Amino acid sequence: MDLLPVTDRRRLLQAVAAGAMGLALWGCATRQIRFAADPFALGIASGSPAADSVVLWTRLLAPAGASGLGRASIAVRWEVAHDREFSRIARSGEVLALAELAHSVHAQATGLQGDRWYFYRFIAGGVSSPVGRTRTLPAPDAAVGRLRLAYASCQRWEHGYFSAYRHMREEDLDAVLFLGDYIYEYPNAARAVRVPPGGWVLTLEDYRQRYALHKGDADLQAMHAACPWIVTWDDHEVQNDYAGLQAGDSGPVVADFTARRAAAYQAFYEHMPVRASALTRALAGLSAGAEVRLYSQLRFGRLATLNLLDTRQYRDPQVCTGGGRLGSGFVHPPACPAWNDPARSLLGAQQERWLDQALSVGNDGWSIIAQQTLFGARELASAAGPSFWNDGWDGYGAARSRLTQSLQKQAVANPVLFGGDVHENWVGHVKADYGRPDSATLGVEFCGTSLTSRSGTNARVPQRLASNPHFVFADAERRGYGVAEFTPGQLTTSLRVVDDVTRRDTTIETLARFAVQAGRPQVERA
Repeated sequence: MDLLPVTDRRRLLQAVAAGAMGLALWGCATRQIRFAADPFALGIASGSPAADSVVLWTRLLAPAGASGLGRASIAVRWEVAHDREFSRIARSGEVLALAELAHSVHAQATGLQGDRWYFYRFIAGGVSSPVGRTRTLPAPDAAVGRLRLAYASCQRWEHGYFSAYRHMREEDLDAVLFLGDYIYEYPNAARAVRVPPGGWVLTLEDYRQRYALHKGDADLQAMHAACPWIVTWDDHEVQNDYAGLQAGDSGPVVADFTARRAAAYQAFYEHMPVRASALTRALAGLSAGAEVRLYSQLRFGRLATLNLLDTRQYRDPQVCTGGGRLGSGFVHPPACPAWNDPARSLLGAQQERWLDQALSVGNDGWSIIAQQTLFGARELASAAGPSFWNDGWDGYGAARSRLTQSLQKQAVANPVLFGGDVHENWVGHVKADYGRPDSATLGVEFCGTSLTSRSGTNARVPQRLASNPHFVFADAERRGYGVAEFTPGQLTTSLRVVDDVTRRDTTIETLARFAVQAGRPQVERA
């Protein structure tokens, strides 16, 4: 599936470390190059912020009409400044745009001051990139008065324009949480608004081209340049409904799904502002099924702690999908003995243990859990009786119970869960036991709609809310994103929706706004 030979992978393990940290340019063939036109057509981005550092990303492309960049790596200078004019440089260095990683750059700018906004840029072959704006996190013990995050997911290219990002730029954000499905692997869609080139996304080059297609979008580029992004993935970065090392259910069957997953994971890394340490065993590890470590914890001073999860890479396969098919389906639990098997996990045993320990940190502020999908139970009516969708937390009930038990054991004061995946807005309460409506309310949940990906209508929403009283609001029709503003005393969440994703000039409005008081896990309409 277009992976590197073993000898090249071993060399890449050293090169990735050198390239990301700017420690040295030894051991890699470098090419002296002068660009006659802009090589930064895919834009720039920042992410993985810490109190003293941030990751700066770009990927070089040969200008239109020019030959490719070849197999040599290219030295790229990066600069971080206090001002947009770069008259006061804070940090700078050189990194490698590695040919083995599609000439992408992951520069780890260290030694920065905490809780500060900075400007950054890249210079390669005599050409400067656009200027981006990024920020560091406050020190863990710092008093912080406000944190403003957007959360978004599911941006299928064919289904609409990314105009929502143009409006998101006006939200005065500290960071963006992207919760999965940055790309889709499909070749096209019915009633497509715009048609992606190529067919099914299967190989490393396919995935690279699909990311480049998205990264070329001007609105998406501008939002990446506006503030740091904190990113995780879901299934479509590889294949619909894949589970761990088991293939999903879309498109042609490939002979070696592990190789396909490795190619998809490599392309994700090449196009996201994540740390080099995410490649725990470099590309050689990917080809053997090794992880890309995305789950992590970020501290926003004493105000909030964010635990970013990965519910796709380590999960057990879905059970009882009809006809023995791979992937997801709606399941009637009495007909599925494996439904509540306590051995099954959505996060994997290691990530579950990590999260249990992570939840013990920062209990005096807001405890944010950013993950991919709807957390609360969502019972659906069917001819056989109540049914559930087996690809989300409903298909892993024992694992969900372990998480709610962890919230109680660690005495987490203000849990707030964010999710995506379902292409609908759902707002509700996190319950100790979803089978008992009178059980303790532990926290609140905001599962966001898609940025562009289609869903259904609101015809069944009233019945579903009545069947699942822990939810207080749902909408299946509108596309957009959410904005959550945290202060020491209150969380305010606004559901921002565009009028029409098929129009580049679409307007935006607030569909609903909710408030949660610190120390009181109750969602109230604001």
